[in-house]
Amino acid sequence: MKLARILFPLPLPEPFDYAIPDGLDVQPGSYVRAPLGKIERTGVVWEVKERSEDDTRELKPVLDVFPVPPMTEAMRKFVSFAARYNVAHPGHVLAMVLRARGGLTPSPTQTLYVPTGHRSNRMTDARIKVLEAAREAGPTNAAELARQAGVSPGVVKGLVEVGSLDAREVETDLPYPQPTNFGRGEHLTGEQQEAGETLRAAIAKGGFQPFLLDGITGSGKTEVYFEAIAEALSKAGDAQVLVLLPEIALTQAVLKRFEARFGAPPAPWHSGLSDAERRRTWRETAHGRARIVIGARSALFLPFRNLKLIIVDEEHDTSFKQEDGVTYHARDMGVMRAKLEDAAIILASATPALETVVNAEQGRYQRLKLSARPGAAKLPDIELVDLRNDPPEKGHWLSSRLTHALTETFEAGEQSLLFLNRRGYAPLVICKACGERLKSPATESWLTEHRYTNRLVCHLTGWSMPKPAACPMCGAKDSLMGVGPGVERVAEEVRQLLPRARVEIFSSDTAQTGEDTRGIVERMAAGEIDVLVGTQIVAKGHNFPNLTLVGIVDADSSMKGGDLRAGERTFQLLSQVAGRAGRAERPGRALVQTYATENPAMIALAEGDRDGFLQIERDVRAELGLPPFGRMAALILSAPSAEMIEEAGRLTGAAAPNGEGITVYGPAPAPIGILRGRHRIRFLVTSTREIDLSAYMAAWLKGLKLPTAVRVSADIDPYSFL
Repeated sequence: MKLARILFPLPLPEPFDYAIPDGLDVQPGSYVRAPLGKIERTGVVWEVKERSEDDTRELKPVLDVFPVPPMTEAMRKFVSFAARYNVAHPGHVLAMVLRARGGLTPSPTQTLYVPTGHRSNRMTDARIKVLEAAREAGPTNAAELARQAGVSPGVVKGLVEVGSLDAREVETDLPYPQPTNFGRGEHLTGEQQEAGETLRAAIAKGGFQPFLLDGITGSGKTEVYFEAIAEALSKAGDAQVLVLLPEIALTQAVLKRFEARFGAPPAPWHSGLSDAERRRTWRETAHGRARIVIGARSALFLPFRNLKLIIVDEEHDTSFKQEDGVTYHARDMGVMRAKLEDAAIILASATPALETVVNAEQGRYQRLKLSARPGAAKLPDIELVDLRNDPPEKGHWLSSRLTHALTETFEAGEQSLLFLNRRGYAPLVICKACGERLKSPATESWLTEHRYTNRLVCHLTGWSMPKPAACPMCGAKDSLMGVGPGVERVAEEVRQLLPRARVEIFSSDTAQTGEDTRGIVERMAAGEIDVLVGTQIVAKGHNFPNLTLVGIVDADSSMKGGDLRAGERTFQLLSQVAGRAGRAERPGRALVQTYATENPAMIALAEGDRDGFLQIERDVRAELGLPPFGRMAALILSAPSAEMIEEAGRLTGAAAPNGEGITVYGPAPAPIGILRGRHRIRFLVTSTREIDLSAYMAAWLKGLKLPTAVRVSADIDPYSFL
């Protein structure tokens, strides 16, 4: 007799044992239904083992097996690794795998109608309209046919009864078209071709091989990793490729490039998809029919059948760090998944993370460099504008140098991009009468004024309200004033400066869907926008041939706070934004407004000395033992009251295990001390690289005895310190 050990997508410590009924084909990795308590639940068979003779337990039976290929052993190992490394329940990681459970069953079907060519003797005007609509539309459901013909659905049914229409059951979720073009790319530069051939040779050889594709902005990294994709797909008829992108906007923008190169669009995966689209991608991936999948970080947890290549584009981007639920970094988890799948992985970036650069220098990754843009395109000239010497006029945010450059660019018929990583009109609203700074209820987060909608919004929690006519604290009327600039305020200033210019804002407020994003990108590419004012979404891989001027309104904003990566992030972001200019024949330039011209990040940016900047960052972190030369983790606690969180912090600190080479800092109030009515504190843990910090954090959590109202979460390799 055999038993199945089933893992459920729940916060449970381990898989549960179940009896396997006779005649039920249960394998390791099978997706099954089984009773848990009084409820039937979906789970995955983690292993099948022989039941010992002395095992007299009365086990509940496996109820059913879903008609899906079993989860591979590599995928099961990846789920277990991700859970252990990120100090999470394996069931929580499995829940990310099973986000589209509709894909476990065959595609739903629908009835479509097509003309048979038979004409009944009893043809009415209504029936004739339906047949004409059916001939023009092709296979169509009854409701749509009736709508197009302007008749009731009963007319369609009548035509079926007399044999003039044929009803056919077809699947709703059609398979994705298969890629057909695996040949070499055209018009590659020498550098691109050399890098592409290196990747093709490595993938033809097979096995786990990590690469850093290090190319300046606009150097054609996408064309190079297309070579790797073509080789992977041509190697085996069932080989699959995963491409991770940092933003949904990018996912939408590059689909056409993939289709043009490989003859078929990739399967998409991101939070903007409908439930039907998600189940389709999940099902096709699980069955091995989706050959190329392109998506956001969660696509890493799709159940591929034969994954041979992973690409992490813009690998430095902080969007790859998941902050809610199971915290993980998709780049780091992607490397481990590639290792477990025995697949290749390509990390691509113009400004790679220091961790990735150090791994390449130490020989863990093979580095491929692209140092030039194709054709006549050149990197833009970058100039620092010292705001201490050239301050904007009172009530304005653009220096005289930047306003002059904007005017020149507009008059030359070229496009400009202004970057400010603050949404809305003003990031702070203050009462001139009493000095009150308006905050979100039960949260120590300032409200941002959005003038277009006349609302005050908390960008941390999403809470919003109409802008009041009087101060909520003192009641003074017309006393609320926006302080500081957001993209709306900068756009307003540009409209005053260039009244004839077509100015648009590009942020998550104006691009809430993929369609919105495509619209803005297409209008900019078509020359229908003169000045684009945007947040960091503008830095994400867009190519605007007529863009020749980039203005960075406040380069210092991301340097603030205690984030150890603040300088690196600033350099990466500003380099990416500046790199949008001069990507065609016309030369580009970037003006960077700053009060910190002596900052190493600013100096390196102006001099184009990325490697010199990284050397400074490397030296500082090596001296302090910070990542990538040491390990770091965080423990975040929250509770309903200040008294409870204070006591929880004391108990948690007392429960911290002793460990050589490990230092625990805290508890300390989190920078945002109250969030959604809960008081928050943090512990920070550092260690040497040799120490298994995940195991230490798991042991610490296991020994904690706290009230149920206290929430605790661990964050391995933290990127956010809020």
